[in-house]
Amino acid sequence: MSYKSHVSDHSYEVYLFRIRVIVAVIIALILIGGLLVRLAWLQVVDYSHFSKLSESNRIRLMALPPNRGLIYDRNGVLLAENIPTYHLEIIPEQVKDMTATLRELSKIVSLSDADLENFHKQLKVKRSFQRIALRTHLDEKEVARLAVNRYRFPGVDVKARLSRYYPQGESASHAIGYVGRINEKDLRHIDVGNYRGSNYIGKSGLEKFYEKQLHGTVGHQDVEVNAQGRILRVIDKVAPVPGNDLILNLDMALQKQAEIALGDLAGSVIAIEPDTGAVVVFVSKPMFDPNLFVHGISYKDYNKLQHGDNKPLFNRAIFGQYPPGSTLKPFIGLGGLDTGSIDPNEIVNCKGYYLLPGDKTKRKYRDWKKWGHGKVNFETAIEQSCDVYFYELAHRMGIDKIHDFLAKFGFGQKTGIDLYGERKGILPSTEWKKKNRGKIWYPGETLIAGIGQGYMLVTPIQLASATATLASRGERFQPRLLKAIHVADGDKIIPLNPPHERIKLHNKHNWDRIDNAMELVVHGPHGTARATGWGMKFKMAGKTGTAQVFGIAQDAKYDKATIAKKLRDHGLFIGFGPVGHPVLAVAVVAENGEHGSHMAPIARDLIKNYIKKYITTNDAK
Repeated sequence: MSYKSHVSDHSYEVYLFRIRVIVAVIIALILIGGLLVRLAWLQVVDYSHFSKLSESNRIRLMALPPNRGLIYDRNGVLLAENIPTYHLEIIPEQVKDMTATLRELSKIVSLSDADLENFHKQLKVKRSFQRIALRTHLDEKEVARLAVNRYRFPGVDVKARLSRYYPQGESASHAIGYVGRINEKDLRHIDVGNYRGSNYIGKSGLEKFYEKQLHGTVGHQDVEVNAQGRILRVIDKVAPVPGNDLILNLDMALQKQAEIALGDLAGSVIAIEPDTGAVVVFVSKPMFDPNLFVHGISYKDYNKLQHGDNKPLFNRAIFGQYPPGSTLKPFIGLGGLDTGSIDPNEIVNCKGYYLLPGDKTKRKYRDWKKWGHGKVNFETAIEQSCDVYFYELAHRMGIDKIHDFLAKFGFGQKTGIDLYGERKGILPSTEWKKKNRGKIWYPGETLIAGIGQGYMLVTPIQLASATATLASRGERFQPRLLKAIHVADGDKIIPLNPPHERIKLHNKHNWDRIDNAMELVVHGPHGTARATGWGMKFKMAGKTGTAQVFGIAQDAKYDKATIAKKLRDHGLFIGFGPVGHPVLAVAVVAENGEHGSHMAPIARDLIKNYIKKYITTNDAK
């Protein structure tokens, strides 16, 4: 068989070469055509999409948080300000490996479990392009270490921010409150858009109540950045609107005076201007340092404040509910006169105890003075705080008349002070007991209510507001901590005019009778606070009170030496002055303070210094 070799067949080689060239050209044309089609598609169809992506890589929108408004007392003393601090912040979308980044950062700066926990919470709720604070309040050494290692951490930066600072420390802390980091709960109730770039929000006190006024309006700016995320220039900017400043009615000099005067006792001191409702002093002790909360408080410190001795975070001025004791007697006495239940000149014989008419058990309702006060009328009964007189008066009035009259002064109701969480106390009645206890009202309970015990409970702010109403002869103002708002946008001051109502008596001369009776408490020969009145240059009306913490058997004796401190009686005092032209009304509640007469000097000195500071000699007469 013959064999034909193609090795030397030139024509066949040419043919094969041409075929290969043609195939190569076709493939090249297909590839070039595909490239041109794709290029056309990108340049024409997807131009808008990729143009936006390119622009977003070059230009970024940055939120400009507003400066929080400041808080001042009535004399311009700064209570809450903003100071510059350094924050370690992360933009999540620029971080490829968050776990590794956090691990490496912890080698450079100290990161607590609380810092990491809060960061991860924010990471879940905030958008990836928003800055999230990992650490606040960095010191200079930490800032320096981060600056040296900045190139290692894309998306991580140190920013100078303004942080809240309370220069007065613990003083007036329950009134001012504090700010804290925004958490998930806060994000459910705020305008998230307006809080872009903001890390803090009011958590308690005035900081929380006036959050909308203090926060301001967020701004923004468009900036051009390079591949590393560094800002090259600002393209467009809308400036933020700073928050409004608050001007309070508080006088910090008087505030600190009252805080010192209360000493180590837990309790509250409230002072109100009767003719305006302005709260000049707002003390709740023990106090706390609000600066602890700004940058995050440790669990140990928070637990100590929340559950430690006397619970420093507990705002006794609006949360605390106490039996008013004998401080209620002027109001019940005025109610007795107004309802015609008793004549001001009528004599009641106090033998040291009272027997309820018709009570076959012959139970004795004791007077605080074992041997009795003898014959007393309206004025001397208040002067000497005679329990028997008010047992008789309460029996005549009945609990429902007592309820209806005291309600006019705000007992059993919230005062409406500009703070969240106020309690309303208890003003009992037959209906109240049936609804809340499921039982009928007994006559003996009326007698106990007549001396401010039993179910009766009041808050210090409630007691102070009622005292101010008594001082102003029926002008009942809503108590207010805020005096005016300084609007940053326009630089104008808007004063606050709290609502008020008028209490009218059937006989306006009864206001004089109650003034005279309460004046005798301080300046009368047998007044329960007569030691306070010695040497005073003005006349003060007042009423002492002692509230039992626990019940004592009928024939038992109160023995201070055998009773634990936490079970000792509360000491209370209400007062206003000068009599005839009162400028300040004060309520003092001292837990386990035992004697209201010991609290009277606190009120006296506050009124004296208020007069010295704000009232001319002619005005005080």
